[in-house]
Amino acid sequence: MRSKAPAIPREDIMLRGFSFSFFTMVAIISSYFPLYFQYKGYSTVQIGLLYSVGPLIGIVSNLFWGIMSDKYQTVKKVLVLLVLGQLLVAFFMFRIDGFALLMVLMAAFFFFQQPMTSMNDSLILLTVSGTKKSYASFRVWGSIGFATAALVFGELLRHYGAGLTPTLALGSLGLTLVLASLLRDARDPQFKPPDFSGFLPIITSRSFLAFLIMLLIVSIAHRMNDGFLALYLKSLGASPSIVGWSWMASAVSEIPVFFLLSKYGHRYKELPLLALCSLVYGVRFLLMTFVENPLWVILIQMMHSVSFGIFLFTAIRYIQNAIPDQYRSSGQAVFAMIWAGLAGLLSGTIGGWVFNTWSPHAMYGTASALAFVALIGFLALHARQSGPAGSDGFQS
Repeated sequence: MRSKAPAIPREDIMLRGFSFSFFTMVAIISSYFPLYFQYKGYSTVQIGLLYSVGPLIGIVSNLFWGIMSDKYQTVKKVLVLLVLGQLLVAFFMFRIDGFALLMVLMAAFFFFQQPMTSMNDSLILLTVSGTKKSYASFRVWGSIGFATAALVFGELLRHYGAGLTPTLALGSLGLTLVLASLLRDARDPQFKPPDFSGFLPIITSRSFLAFLIMLLIVSIAHRMNDGFLALYLKSLGASPSIVGWSWMASAVSEIPVFFLLSKYGHRYKELPLLALCSLVYGVRFLLMTFVENPLWVILIQMMHSVSFGIFLFTAIRYIQNAIPDQYRSSGQAVFAMIWAGLAGLLSGTIGGWVFNTWSPHAMYGTASALAFVALIGFLALHARQSGPAGSDGFQS
């Protein structure tokens, strides 16, 4: 008689459902907020400013909420507060028209939204720590949620117009809040609040700071695509549904890579993998400079599988090796400060200026150049840490 497969614990189902729901909102912010603001009459430069003020606030909010999570030994309660804050701010944000007030509300919205990814990753990493569960088996549901929302919401907006965006956003946030309240904290109840005096020497070591600089450079390139893909496609004459298909193609393409890296990624060192993903980013964005038919963008977006798929998994693994579990949320917050904060600020400002002053194609040329710089940097850092002097004590 065939034995039954072990039942999936309820808390694992809730965490996967939360990741799915949370990333539907990420899809709306990345894919359809720019089109919504354009529909409301804002210029490309104004949209770039709206996207840059959030990451500027996110630099502070990521670290603030990460420290609060580690200090009070809770991820769930922080996540509930973050989603509730987004829901309340978004309710008012969609009801005003003045640009100055919208900037203030977007800053408040991103104060709560920016730390979500690092908090979600922290909860996943703490959940799988010491078990045979994999990070990818949870994080992949975020990719599925993003892909589903990009396609389904794109079709809805094609039929009903960009004015439907507030309804979709508030609905996604409402569902995410319900699921957040059902999560289980993964903290060890006997874990004492950490002494943060041990955290600073780790993140200020020369090799870790060099790693963060390379991470920032490639992140700026990636975030340019995140912030301006929808506007780039519209400049080529694409409909909202093509925007949705482009985002869905990228999100679906990363799913098999997450599983492959979860199973085989430990065989390869982090810095060479990050050099590889930087190479793919460089080629990917270089191809975007030659596109005239928006349908080609859907195919190019599938290179996201190797570029972002390797980038996310490997960068988190590098940080996980470098920073102990007692600083898990703070460590993820440092990653988020670079990835979502500084990179988001610089990509929104630089990308918006190049997009508006020169052309969308020139913006992608800039992103490609940055990715190739990161490629050289990761290879140089790997060569240095593999040399006789060694590294700062963690795997490279």
